Amino acid sequence: MIRKLKSGEYRLYSRKLDPRTGRRRNLGTFRTRAAAEKHEREVQYFKRHSA
Repeated sequence: MIRKLKSGEYRLYSRKLDPRTGRRRNLGTFRTRAAAEKHEREVQYFKRHSA
């Protein structure tokens, strides 16, 4: 999930809520939406392909 911040940057959040905090986990902050979308794809790949 990508959200635009007031600063104009984009932040990638996990899709699920973090059980410890009850909020979404911050997976990185990016200058452009394209960079955030690229990283989101990398995260999804890693989730399926890590040992």
